[in-house]
Amino acid sequence: MRHYKQLTYAQRCQIAVLKKSGFTQQSIAELTDLSQSTISRELSRNTGKRGYRHKQAHERALFRRRSVRKPLKMTPEMMALITLKLNEKWSPEQITGWLRKKSERSVSH
Repeated sequence: MRHYKQLTYAQRCQIAVLKKSGFTQQSIAELTDLSQSTISRELSRNTGKRGYRHKQAHERALFRRRSVRKPLKMTPEMMALITLKLNEKWSPEQITGWLRKKSERSVSH
């Protein structure tokens, strides 16, 4: 079983050169030692109006990676805070919104 690894800039350069040279997705996969589905996903996610461009593809991938929201850990302190808010008659939606704002403030500082 293969383990998931994110593509590197060098791998994206290889994909771009091979794609521009007319290689099929399957042959690109074999030459780069990546799965064909990885090549397919990479090309579908990052091919623009001017084709697959490795620099733009890498920037887009980095942007997606940075913009993923990190899940909150359900620590005993977090559970106590939620229980406190529930006892104060806050709705689950209110608590969720409050926690989201609180986590955004702590990340931006």
